Amino acid sequence: MPSSEELINITKAAKMLGVSVKTLQRWDNDGTFKAQRSPTNRRVYKRSEVEARIGVSVTHKGSLPIAVYCRVSSQRQKDNGDLDRQQARVISHCTKHKYEIKYVFAEMGSGMNDKRTRLNRLLKLAIDKQISKVVIEYKDRLTRFNFNLFEMFFKSHGVEVEWVEESLPKTYEDELVEDLISIMSSFSAKIYGRRSAQRRKRDAASRETSNKEDS
Repeated sequence: MPSSEELINITKAAKMLGVSVKTLQRWDNDGTFKAQRSPTNRRVYKRSEVEARIGVSVTHKGSLPIAVYCRVSSQRQKDNGDLDRQQARVISHCTKHKYEIKYVFAEMGSGMNDKRTRLNRLLKLAIDKQISKVVIEYKDRLTRFNFNLFEMFFKSHGVEVEWVEESLPKTYEDELVEDLISIMSSFSAKIYGRRSAQRRKRDAASRETSNKEDS
């Protein structure tokens, strides 16, 4: 191994790639992204290979970098590694197209929640003109509904939205059901809450009338 080649440890490599150390360990084991071994048998990576994977080595002068956005709805999906695998697929797509990735956002949250922390950071980057493109795996990773509004927002700031796949796999059907149940629960809570408030108001008015009659 040439001494001129800079090696970095797994923690630094994970930070550069925007993934967890456990994800890199799994990628090494399954061959997705192989690590090398130090004399003490620790995982190390060539900096050039890590940079190539995120497109740093193919930066184009004058062009803005891109941002990757990944999302899952539930803790179960995250624990099963769905978020990490989604991230790996999108980064692989970007590497294939020689994109310069600077920002990787991955989070757990409902596609109907527009207050997601990392989503709002992404929107701020677009407003500040820090990126030229957002890459997602499926349209609904960005938002469950009103995708066209989000796309229009990004375009108004000179940012393109690119998705890797057109059709959602069946594995996301459960996620859609969960979101629909969440919508129904939210509406039900509002309806019952309003009725409860109206009932309390009527009861208070009734007590007030009764007190006046007693006096």
